[in-house]
Amino acid sequence: MKRAAIATTLLASAALGGVSAQQAAKVDPALPVYQKVSGISGSLSSVGSDTMNNMMTLWAETFRKAYPNVKVQVEGKGSSTAPAALIAGTSQFGPMSRQMRATETDQFESKYGYKPTELKTSYDALAVYVHKDNPIRQLTLAQVEAIFGKGRKRGYKENVTKWGQLGLTGEWADRPISLYGRNSASGTYGFFKEHVLKNGDYKDTVKEQPGSASVVQGVTEDRYGIGYSGIGYRTSGVRIVPLGETDKGPFSEGSYEDVKSGKYPLWRFLYIYVNKAPGKALDPLVGEFVKLIYSKEGQEVVVKDGYDPLSADLARQELAKATGAPKP
Repeated sequence: MKRAAIATTLLASAALGGVSAQQAAKVDPALPVYQKVSGISGSLSSVGSDTMNNMMTLWAETFRKAYPNVKVQVEGKGSSTAPAALIAGTSQFGPMSRQMRATETDQFESKYGYKPTELKTSYDALAVYVHKDNPIRQLTLAQVEAIFGKGRKRGYKENVTKWGQLGLTGEWADRPISLYGRNSASGTYGFFKEHVLKNGDYKDTVKEQPGSASVVQGVTEDRYGIGYSGIGYRTSGVRIVPLGETDKGPFSEGSYEDVKSGKYPLWRFLYIYVNKAPGKALDPLVGEFVKLIYSKEGQEVVVKDGYDPLSADLARQELAKATGAPKP
């Protein structure tokens, strides 16, 4: 599929994600309004996270409203594709739903002599989805691990393969649980493996999907399915299961307040990596795009896509990494 076609597809799914997302987070009123500057033209490329595809595309559309002659290409096949593209110089932005691994930053540094610049763009909650008709009330992380993982490193009493093992009765009791997840190129795959499975192995029965939306679609069409994906991909066909660290709770669906406070156990930052040499300014085109991300308009895109915005203070701190401006 050509990148232009990918962008069109992403815009459609982004609109869907924004409408259906559960959060009602508001952007910090102290965030600055983006101020257009003169002399900005050229092309930008973003290669990386599928989770952030919609958001990158919406940022690109917002940026092009200010600079109609700028071309922006967005490609998202997974976070693991971002470091290689940055190292090769084939993209200016590397969106990732996890932090770069030491091996990835080392490879970048071996070529350029310095590490890539990591920028936090927004908060994400990694949600566990079930079909909208599923009556499951809540799950602990140990139960989720026993559903998706082989190792039961969290010590759950049994391997969970049927809904009745989680307390469901009637028609649900003997139904096998159908598993949906991401592929190994995905940062979401890695985050879930680390934070839920404690780096144990996934079950062989997990149906690996190429994108976040595919996971949700799979659960939507499978009455007895369960899957994990970014919270911004929620649709009316699925339910988010409240999660808790232990059976004592607290349990949360991943509201903005619970993500910021740490009450929700599966929260993370979403990142963008850029190539910025120490003591040197970013290319003006790249720099202005970064400024947009940390503006009022940029963080409104975050909310529109179903994710959680940064505070004005944190946005200023992150922008300072990219611009060299003093931190507040």
